[in-house]
Amino acid sequence: MKNKRFFWFLLVCALTVVSFAASAQCSICTRTAQQLGDKPAQHLNAGILYLAATPLAIAGILGYRWWKRNNGEA
Repeated sequence: MKNKRFFWFLLVCALTVVSFAASAQCSICTRTAQQLGDKPAQHLNAGILYLAATPLAIAGILGYRWWKRNNGEA
C-alpha cells in the first residue's frame, strides 16, 4: 500500500510540474531572448527544454527500472 501511495504522489507531482507553462530560461538566457525578439525567444526556450528532456528521460528510465527491480516484478 505504501508503494502505491508513493507512486500516486510522484504521478501527481509530475503532472503538476508539467501543467505549468514551461519557462526554462536562466537570467542570462532571458536577457538574450529579450534582445532577440519574440519569435527567436520562443525557439530559444524550446531548445532549452529539448536539451533538458534527455537527462530527465534517462533519470526517469533508471528510476523506473530501479523501482521495478525493488518490487520484485522484473
